[in-house]
Amino acid sequence: MMMSEEMIHKGLEGVLVTKTSICKVNGEEGKLYYYGYPIDVLEKYSSFEETSYLLLYSHLPNKEELADFTTKMRLARQISNPILEMIKTFPRDSHPMELLQSSINFLSGYVDHKIEHSAYCNCRQTLHQIAQLPTIIAAFYRIKNGLEYVPPRDDLNHGANFLYMLRGVVPDKEEGDIMDKCLILHAEHGLNASTFTARVVASSLSTCYCSISAAIGSLYGSLHGGANEKVVNMLKEIDSVQDVRPFLEEAARTKRKIMGMGHRVYKAMDPRAVLMEGYLKTLSTKKGNSVNYNLLKEIQKVFREMMDEKDKAIYPNVDFFSGAVYELLGIPPTLFTPIFAMARAPGWLSHILEQRQDNRIFRPKALFDGPLDREYLPLEAR
Repeated sequence: MMMSEEMIHKGLEGVLVTKTSICKVNGEEGKLYYYGYPIDVLEKYSSFEETSYLLLYSHLPNKEELADFTTKMRLARQISNPILEMIKTFPRDSHPMELLQSSINFLSGYVDHKIEHSAYCNCRQTLHQIAQLPTIIAAFYRIKNGLEYVPPRDDLNHGANFLYMLRGVVPDKEEGDIMDKCLILHAEHGLNASTFTARVVASSLSTCYCSISAAIGSLYGSLHGGANEKVVNMLKEIDSVQDVRPFLEEAARTKRKIMGMGHRVYKAMDPRAVLMEGYLKTLSTKKGNSVNYNLLKEIQKVFREMMDEKDKAIYPNVDFFSGAVYELLGIPPTLFTPIFAMARAPGWLSHILEQRQDNRIFRPKALFDGPLDREYLPLEAR
């Protein structure tokens, strides 16, 4: 069959490439499901460790299964000395995402990990890609800033332990729980660029470590991760709530994108943004600092009014509020995308394992538009 440019779907947008039972994104109604469970239900009742179990095993654990899995995850947090030495010697001016991508493959050499090209690969047993990423991120940040490495604890949940390793002080329960819930919201989100990358690599029957390393590389791209950092940077350009409308009007005039607004999939409010806004309001009140919350709410209000004039419905996505939440938790912007990666690890691993259940290597077509039968001229005649 002859192909034409009209048949090309750039970025594979709208093209069905696989089946999945992991995640459902209902963009029209603003709903998100992990294995059929609504995200707001998981956020309210679950933990990141339980949600990770759900993503890896496709069902919620019973009491004994959760206790066993939680213990396994927490005991897997500690990194080996060779990994720690790698972090210490990694170039100080590197971005932590570069370290993450390198460390995943480095990790694979220091674990007893038998590769099984099936849905039953023992990554479910080792859990290093999920458990050790927070340790690596926190260690790199502290070492890079001349601080001592803080080993993980096994008596804290995933979010609280990360804040502890980063700060060197155990967070209070509320902050630890908010961090844990933030990770739940980012754990999975369908066939986005990094997840598709992971599945493509897995389809060649490469290891889960290589697949996740590739996914991290995709997430590092400016069109995928990093939007919440850009939202925080945008807020620094606005002096007060009164300056929001002039700022947005100038942005419209110069066709500047308002970061955190709009989403490729959602035609309604991103359900994760609704929950993130709640965390931001709680932390703003708790810390007596509502500057960013007030700015973001005014941006949301004015932007909506401007879009209504154009008969367009564009809503905040999860990145609109998350950066401000992380800042109030004492997390520097350079770690926002690495946090995305450490939260998404169980989602990536879930897709890798699902890909192996009924695998076929990805091999899409391309429409060739170059010349053919070109004359090869000898070097001296060119």
